Amino acid sequence: MNSKLIALTFALAFSAPAFAVEQRMVLLKPAGVFDGLDGKTHAGWQVLVQGDRIAAVGANLTAPAGAQVVDLPGTTLMPGMIEGHDHLFLHPYNETTWDDQVLHEPLALRTARAVAQAKTTLMAGFTTVRDLGTEGAGYADVGLKAAINQGIVPGPRMEVATRAIVALGAYGPKGFEPGVEIPQGAEEASGVDAIVAAARRQIGAGADWVKLYADYRWGPGEESRPTLSLEEMKAAVAAAHDAGRLVAAHAGTAEGMRRATAAGVDTIEHGSGGTPEVFAAMAAKNIAFCPTLAAPDAIARYRGWNGAEPAPEGVQASRKAFQMALKAKVPMCMGGDVGVFSHGQNAREMELMVAAGMSAADAAVAATHGNAKWFKLDKKLGAVSQGLLADLIAVEGDPAADIAAVRKVRMVMKGGVVQ
Repeated sequence: MNSKLIALTFALAFSAPAFAVEQRMVLLKPAGVFDGLDGKTHAGWQVLVQGDRIAAVGANLTAPAGAQVVDLPGTTLMPGMIEGHDHLFLHPYNETTWDDQVLHEPLALRTARAVAQAKTTLMAGFTTVRDLGTEGAGYADVGLKAAINQGIVPGPRMEVATRAIVALGAYGPKGFEPGVEIPQGAEEASGVDAIVAAARRQIGAGADWVKLYADYRWGPGEESRPTLSLEEMKAAVAAAHDAGRLVAAHAGTAEGMRRATAAGVDTIEHGSGGTPEVFAAMAAKNIAFCPTLAAPDAIARYRGWNGAEPAPEGVQASRKAFQMALKAKVPMCMGGDVGVFSHGQNAREMELMVAAGMSAADAAVAATHGNAKWFKLDKKLGAVSQGLLADLIAVEGDPAADIAAVRKVRMVMKGGVVQ
């Protein structure tokens, strides 16, 4: 069944006013169900949706009286995917450089683009995103999240990190007259008290996550070096956890990762400089790793790489770190640093994870129940299980056998409503 026919089927199914939205029942009959929990596709399973929740899952379900029955032949029904590292307020760097987006694009323009990119992301099958920083767009992610939640604009559920926190002098844009204050891509702070104040300020403004930059480049062309001290990160983590928020750490160096791990962050992003010792420590503390393989891959292509092997050094470093993390059995997050490349192409990260050694089934789990678990969302979404939110997508093929299936999205349902 093609996407237009599926859309028509759902339009007819939901046209009958017999039930209020909260009572409306729909029985979905795909070829199989990938529940996100065990890495398997269960042939013959069906899913009953009532209102915004999954009411039943299993084989040979009987449609209750008044329920609409929707056949989805040739498709696998799976949880709506969760993008683990997004920047809805950025767009690809080969269109406009990061510096120019931060310095020259008006906030209204960036917000309008983010609205469009949110819809594109949703229709690509990603019903939830963790947006890890507006990169100079202030608290606009809090407003976008509210607009989506209120039904003003379509988009995925959002977990937001607002401005993110960087060490004083360590971030950008740079390259201007010393002493002249330039708008920054994140909030600068220095010292334990200032870091705690920044974290609390962002939480008070609506942050679900506190993002810390454990390391960065002090100057153009330099290698990344640790920026925040262990004491600063520990204080920020304690403040965030006290407030019931989680902490993500940008860390590309072994020392930055070591400090972030010792500080007790919840996820570490990028990690291309990771070592077996660092990954073992992360595994021991159950800290999830978000390798963002797609970001260095995209940047290398912008610089002229055609995909031929041997890959550029940055791409190889990210692959090697990912493989070390797999070997160490580090909890694996799926997130591509979307915004560096086009929104809606989020599946690129999953394909690169599989190409680097992860099974298709494990990549699909990472993008569903895995991310839900590491982001503390698994009590309400991330799996096809009774009682969870009916965030479901139908894809052509079997994602447990071929990860490319997640690019062939034929239906998106969010909270029981087809988008």
